[in-house]
Amino acid sequence: MELIDGRKTAQAIKDEIAAEVLNIKAKGGKVPHLAVILVGNDGGSRTYVNSKVKTCGELGFNSTKLEYPDTISERELLDKIHEINNDKDIDGLLVQLPLPEHISETKVLEAIDPTKDVDGFHPINMGRMLAGIPSFLPATPAGIVELLVRYNIETRGKNCVVIGRSNIVGTPVSVLLSRKTKTGNCTVTLCHSKTKDIKQHTLQADIIITAMGEPGFLKADMVKEGVVVIDVGTTSVPDSSTKSGWKLRGDVAFDEVAPKCSYITPVPGGVGPMTIAMLMKNTLLSVKNRK
Repeated sequence: MELIDGRKTAQAIKDEIAAEVLNIKAKGGKVPHLAVILVGNDGGSRTYVNSKVKTCGELGFNSTKLEYPDTISERELLDKIHEINNDKDIDGLLVQLPLPEHISETKVLEAIDPTKDVDGFHPINMGRMLAGIPSFLPATPAGIVELLVRYNIETRGKNCVVIGRSNIVGTPVSVLLSRKTKTGNCTVTLCHSKTKDIKQHTLQADIIITAMGEPGFLKADMVKEGVVVIDVGTTSVPDSSTKSGWKLRGDVAFDEVAPKCSYITPVPGGVGPMTIAMLMKNTLLSVKNRK
């Protein structure tokens, strides 16, 4: 069993990006600029946004963090998005989800200029991905594929089971792995809450990607020997043994599943760090596209 180190891989990607930004600066080129909008006071969202802004600084990017109370109207938020869309200095824009109930996430995502949609959630970018046309890929699915590539994990002709059908992870990663590309060509089964007997599918899988948010769901008797397991789940559960009183758990019962795996990601330290790295990669790509 080999542990897939997301932190190490993400750092390698960020080092590559930082070197490219230094080269851009040396030639007097456009420095990448990412704008992030945070609405409300959700602790997890704030931590994630701050991490994105910090990473921008580490890579030599410019960044703008805009914070608004959860009482902001939908119209005010949409107006701010349109303002950023028209700001030629800003290359990438993302609005941290979730949003307050009175604001439509669909309207917000559709309002972002697709050429600045570095989260890859705009319907135009999702459609381009589905059609196999170059686009901004959603960061977490792109990070999963990048892990498979960098660990030289063969996907061609493999049976892949994806558990969870969200538009953020499950559905797009199922598309990416089924496409006729060097990093695809899998036979993909997409399982979800209405799938009968998920176990019968996972036992046939060479690669399992689980993104359902149910701690410890995938057990040892659900996987075959030599399987590759990518755990996207990150659920906070109470744990009195930690200083914070909680810990992150993935969808996989790691201790019992890992011995059967050829490769497996840990939680934390697996897919999570890759998301921000791929977001930064999209922001750099935006600069190149706009040039």
